[in-house]
Amino acid sequence: MNRVLHLQTIPELNKLFSLEGRIHHPLICVVDFSGLTDHINDVIAVTADFYCMLFKNYNKNYIKYGRKVVDFQDGSLICVAPNQLIEMDYDIDISGNMMGWGVFFHPDLIRSTSLNDKMKNYTFFSYEVSEALHLSEKEKQILTDCVFKLQAELTENIDVYSQAIIVSTLEMLLSYCDRFYGRQFITRKSSNNTVVGQIEKALSAYFKEGGVTGKGLPTVKYLAELVSLSPGYLSDLLKKETGKNTQDLIHFYLIEEAKSILLSTDKSVGEIAYALGFEYPQYFNKLFKKKTGKTPVEFRSMN
Repeated sequence: MNRVLHLQTIPELNKLFSLEGRIHHPLICVVDFSGLTDHINDVIAVTADFYCMLFKNYNKNYIKYGRKVVDFQDGSLICVAPNQLIEMDYDIDISGNMMGWGVFFHPDLIRSTSLNDKMKNYTFFSYEVSEALHLSEKEKQILTDCVFKLQAELTENIDVYSQAIIVSTLEMLLSYCDRFYGRQFITRKSSNNTVVGQIEKALSAYFKEGGVTGKGLPTVKYLAELVSLSPGYLSDLLKKETGKNTQDLIHFYLIEEAKSILLSTDKSVGEIAYALGFEYPQYFNKLFKKKTGKTPVEFRSMN
C-alpha cells in the first residue's frame, strides 16, 4: 500500500534517505541518488514544505509527479514547488542503481535574499512532469558542475560567507535551468506552433459562439486543459511564440470581440460588458481602456 509522507524540514529528508550522522545544512541539501534504492524500496508519495530539483539519468527506474509516470533514462530534470505531490516507484525495476541527484532547499534559506523575489520568475517549478527539462550532455554537465559547487560548499563549516555563496550558486543553477528551458521552447517550435494554433482557434470559437455569455470569460486553466499542458508551461510557451502569455491572449481576443460589437451594434456598454462575461461594467471599462487607451464610449465615437 502506498505510503504518503509529508516532509516539513530538510533534516526529515536526510532521515528519509538515511543520511543522518553527516554534516548537514538545516535548510538545503544535495543528494546523490546512487545506491539509494535500498533506502526507499517501496512506493512513497511525498509532499514537502521545500523546493525539490530532481535530475534522473541512465536508469530504468521511474518517478511520478502529479500521478504521471515519466521515464528519466535519457536524463531529465523536474523542479517541484513546495506542497506538490511526488511519487517515486522502485517496484518497476530495481536491477540497477538510481543515477542522478537532487537539490532540496527550504524557502527560509532565501527568504531575506534577492533570490526570494526572483523565484516567481522561475515558472518551471509549476510545470507538470511531462514538461520536464530534457538536457543535452553539455547542459547536464553545466548543471552538475553547479550542484558539485553547492555540495562542496555544504561540506565547509558554516561562516559569515556561507549564506551568500550557497544562495548565489543556487541562483546560478536556477538561471541555467531557465536558459535551457528557453532553448527547449525553441527546439520544440514546430509542436509549439500547433499548440498556439489550437489556443487561438479555441479562443476565437469561444467568443464567436457565445461561450462567454453562458460560462463567463475563459480561464488559463480551461485553455491549458484543452491542450493537456500545465497553466504555467502554456503561458511560458505562448509568451515565447506570440509575445503574450495566456491571460494576455484571452484579453486580446476579448478586446477584439468588444471592438466588433461596439462598432456593429447599438448595444450599451453595460450590455456588451455582460455579454462578454463581466458582472460589473466598470471592470470591462477599466480593462478596455488599459488595453486600447480609450474607454468603450470614446472608441465607438471615434470610429
